[in-house]
Amino acid sequence: MPCIKEMLAGPARSQEVTARGWVRTKRELKNLVFVEVYDGSCFNGIQCTFERGCADMATQAALASLSTGCSVAVKGKVVPSAGSGQAVEIAASGIDIIGDAPFETYPLQKKRHSLEFLRECAHLRARTNTFGAVARVRSCLAFGVHRFFQERGFHCVHTPIITANDAEGAGALFQVTALDLEALAASGKAPDYGRDFFRKRSYLTVSGQLEAETYATALSRVYTFGPAFRAEHSNTARHLAEFWMIEPEVAFADLGDLMDLAEEFLTYLFDLALRECAEDLAFFDSRMEKGLRSSLQKVLDSRFARITYTDAVAELEKNAGTFTFKPFWGCDLQSEHERFLTEQVARGPVVITDFPQEIKPFYMKQNDDGKTVRAMDVLFPRLGEIIGGSQREERLDRLERRMTESGMKAEDYSWYLDLRRYGTVPHGGFGMGFERLVQYVTGMANIRDVIPYPRVVGQADF
Repeated sequence: MPCIKEMLAGPARSQEVTARGWVRTKRELKNLVFVEVYDGSCFNGIQCTFERGCADMATQAALASLSTGCSVAVKGKVVPSAGSGQAVEIAASGIDIIGDAPFETYPLQKKRHSLEFLRECAHLRARTNTFGAVARVRSCLAFGVHRFFQERGFHCVHTPIITANDAEGAGALFQVTALDLEALAASGKAPDYGRDFFRKRSYLTVSGQLEAETYATALSRVYTFGPAFRAEHSNTARHLAEFWMIEPEVAFADLGDLMDLAEEFLTYLFDLALRECAEDLAFFDSRMEKGLRSSLQKVLDSRFARITYTDAVAELEKNAGTFTFKPFWGCDLQSEHERFLTEQVARGPVVITDFPQEIKPFYMKQNDDGKTVRAMDVLFPRLGEIIGGSQREERLDRLERRMTESGMKAEDYSWYLDLRRYGTVPHGGFGMGFERLVQYVTGMANIRDVIPYPRVVGQADF
């Protein structure tokens, strides 16, 4: 049973085929009726041409009641198309309506809908050109992630979704509990987490990194690709409460190895998207982000610039008057700083290294200067940070001291410290939010539009 993508790509054929999908448009002339049917297998639908005089009564009745959104099965033969815009079409001999979509109530009529409106009917928005294209690009990139790492000897590890630790030390966690909180509130009693399901406070994970490290120190090269959750009240176009993270961890690796891996990883995925999602990217180039394909190609054709945090801040301070947030050594880089560094200084992707330890998590390896850590952020034009990573601190005494300085209890992370007690090795990794990648490749302005069902402050519908 060929899909529409195969019909459009293949030659005209004499045998009868059946195109199954949904009606995108219906156009009527005196003697002909043109129905475009799509099934999501590719960006374009296939034109099905009906001759009124040759259609039987059942087909004529079906054509008369046909409307946008109906699911149909069209029988006919794939023939060369006389019209422009497609090489082949279906010379249709019959049509069956499988499911109606009444014009009066179906939300997705043949017109331009705002992205805000489509978020309100996220269960249907994948049927539009925009979100069908997003879904195909997302699928291609997800497969590409696994293919990239598998081709390089990495092993996929499924890390816990429920955990008792805060991998980032930031405290923005969703709590998981089986306690009756309403009953506790009514009684005025404090929760006794010793009586909870896990016998301790538990949370949705913010990262699988710490658990991935345990496997990297046994299998050398591993990666995770799974959901992560952050309870940050960031109601912006760049943040989600639920998202997907890709986190490779590599034993016997230093920061230089990680920068090379990150650059190779990103260019591999961009090349894959340009080759395998050409029609979808052409749509995004024309509708969402002019010059999108050329910007992706530019990444492929150049090396990522590399600069230390100290040098980056020096560049920013030269132009301090242009920023709302004044740059200084020790500050967290803001979006406007990242844009300046990528668009004005590097004029392309840039990797910033050796950040102040006070603005980075506890597990990052400390440099000999006592002030900075062996961390890296990969920044892209129009997006900002796409990857954050570091060499991990493998020295037990240094890690314990850093945890104490961060107000963390060593006993809560005894298993993590064991990695430094038994057969420790230099190692490191990075994390990339998958939605940030999809957003950059598609040119979509809002991260809520590159995940099927966005979870943000005040929204957990569908």
